[in-house]
Amino acid sequence: MKLFNGLKCLFLDRDGVINIEKENAYILNKHEFVLYENTIEAFQIFKTHFDKIFVVTNQRGIGKGLMSHEDLHDIHHHLQEQLQKKNCQIDQFYYAPDLDDYAELRKPNIGMGLKAKEDFPQIEFQKSVMVGNNLSDMQFGKQLGMKTIFLTTTQALPLHTDSINEHYPTLYDFANSL
Repeated sequence: MKLFNGLKCLFLDRDGVINIEKENAYILNKHEFVLYENTIEAFQIFKTHFDKIFVVTNQRGIGKGLMSHEDLHDIHHHLQEQLQKKNCQIDQFYYAPDLDDYAELRKPNIGMGLKAKEDFPQIEFQKSVMVGNNLSDMQFGKQLGMKTIFLTTTQALPLHTDSINEHYPTLYDFANSL
């Protein structure tokens, strides 16, 4: 699609985008982490279109003491192993463990994006896209100058918002639009 021509970096929310989100609960370990159907296939498409792929995820379960940083790293390692079996990968995971909605790292605030830019100076946000299933994901992307994609995996498309460029039912549907 024309909107996505020339984009270099892909930023993805995790729960409700890559994996099935638990309703009113947290993914606490790798055994609870279940990929959506065709997620791996979406990543196979993404690797031909994007130079870098990042996950930016709010993980309040850590701040609540329901899981540890190590538990989260185990989940991400588990995901990375599944992707690498198909010659795909996520270049870096960023997460916000904070309880405070106003914490710098917590979306819609842009701290995770700024950390990614610090770690990968070649990132150009105006040549990047943010994919998520919440308005906070869209606001995060827009504040950084990214294109934004809303997935309707867990909720209907919000009405009257200018923070969404396009919307798709799933990550795989977005991948197939490229």
